[in-house]
Amino acid sequence: MKTKTHHHNANGYASESSGSNSPSPPPSPRRQYSSFNHSRRRVRSKCQSTLAGGIIFRRKLRYLLVLPLLYVSGLLMCVGPFSALVGLSSPPGSVYRSRETFQRLWPDIQFDNSTAIQLSSVWGHKPQRRLKEQKPCPNSTAQQQQESLGSVGYLIVEANGGLNQQRSAICNAVAVAGLLNAILVIPRFEFHNVWRDPSKFGDIYDEDHFIAALDGYVKVVKELPESLMERYDNNITNIHSLRVQAWASVGYYMGEVYPVLMRLGVIRIAPFANRLAMNVPPHIQHLRCLVNYEALRFSSPISALAKKLVNRMIEKSSRTGGKYVSVHLRFEEDMVAFSCCLYGGGEAEKIEMDSIREKGWRLKFKQKGRVILPGLNRIQGKCPLTPLEVGLMLRGMGFDNNTSIYLASGKIYQAEKHLAPLLKMFPYLHTKESLASSEELAPFEGYSSRLAALDYTVCLFSEIFVTTQGGNFPHFLMGHRRFLYGGHAKTIKPDKRKLVLLLQDKDTSSWKGFKDEMQAMLAESDRKGSIVPRVKKFNRKSSVYTYPFPECRCLQKPQNTGIGSNMHL
Repeated sequence: MKTKTHHHNANGYASESSGSNSPSPPPSPRRQYSSFNHSRRRVRSKCQSTLAGGIIFRRKLRYLLVLPLLYVSGLLMCVGPFSALVGLSSPPGSVYRSRETFQRLWPDIQFDNSTAIQLSSVWGHKPQRRLKEQKPCPNSTAQQQQESLGSVGYLIVEANGGLNQQRSAICNAVAVAGLLNAILVIPRFEFHNVWRDPSKFGDIYDEDHFIAALDGYVKVVKELPESLMERYDNNITNIHSLRVQAWASVGYYMGEVYPVLMRLGVIRIAPFANRLAMNVPPHIQHLRCLVNYEALRFSSPISALAKKLVNRMIEKSSRTGGKYVSVHLRFEEDMVAFSCCLYGGGEAEKIEMDSIREKGWRLKFKQKGRVILPGLNRIQGKCPLTPLEVGLMLRGMGFDNNTSIYLASGKIYQAEKHLAPLLKMFPYLHTKESLASSEELAPFEGYSSRLAALDYTVCLFSEIFVTTQGGNFPHFLMGHRRFLYGGHAKTIKPDKRKLVLLLQDKDTSSWKGFKDEMQAMLAESDRKGSIVPRVKKFNRKSSVYTYPFPECRCLQKPQNTGIGSNMHL
């Protein structure tokens, strides 16, 4: 008796064309087949189906792997050196040509000193949505728990990063301590080979004020009890360390961390940056506000010099009624290297940046599959603005050469070369180094976080703040200024994707046309800056440090409007 055989190759996987990964099932066996043969046929069919599915999966996987490589190859052809070999032009905005643009526009800039901005009127812009009526701050449930049950143990955290990443960690550490009903040990700061700042908490912040401001909410101690330290051979690194997931929820802390704290009596969380979700109960969110705007006060040496710098900056700004513009410039050597961007320095600059990356981040930028595309980074707005680009942008927006500018920055990469054009456009340019004597700055030299704290304070009380690159510094500063000035403080956040196109365009020969584009960019920045995000109960998505309302509104002092009204900070 002849049997009908089914060949999958002859079928051609007809089902594949209809969107299925399985071949068509074989027809039912004839009645005269034995049950044994029937079973063999079923097993064989299943094996063949599985094999066919595996082959198709491997084919699709191959395509998934090849497509990204083709995409990256295309980008390399467009942005990399290969484009020069085949005669292709670079995509608009991918190459740094701002210096040539400046030289072409400088004669017009030099003779145009009209201003479209009166610094005395920048506070007239009101938020698009009115803030709700101020309510009393929530009572502390942590205090009630401590009184009735006592604390369950000690919490140690190790904050990493620069000044404001550490600030985030401190605020979150207090919130976690309140959540777990733990006693918080003054946070420790991790030493990083990029920032290279060995400062301790007390070197940057007023420890006694920090502890007193949190009294009744979260208990804070400077050190662990001696008896507990002896249990761990007086070595804090011997204490059990937990690796907490990023943006961990309240449920995670109560389910995973709290039992360990109950069992051991002391835990250490390291590293501790962004280890708590933004969605937390109101009384825990209030702890974040309390820490950020009341408990964290810079140490006396920092506060004393910072106030002098603010007052001197106001004196230097007599032509504009004591009002000045602050610019956060992220054009330090390490930032330029980390961004993987190039600024017209050719092969020598590329070699120098590769060396800095290897020294600061070891093999991070040499991992398998990592491709560095400076042109693509620039098009996507990821490159730090140069001083020259900041100057062109601000002059285009309507700030004349009488404007006083405070430049908040570390050591600028190739400062002599890059600062010269900015000084041409804004001769009244100041830094902490120009405002303070070398003797006054001597105790801060070599301590990047303490120097950043000086910049933070001068920027905080400026009439306008300009941010040129993302990061914790501008996010915290924008939130702090919103808190101090009733929900609105003028911040300029440029559209860098649009800016790089304008600065590379050889047809940008009209200064008037460039000014029109910059003033439109300023208007859009104002519009976005005035938005107050809607925050639903237990559903916050934005950062409370950047957008402090409504949760932090109860801490506001009355009539906080205008520069200098909160100089006690």
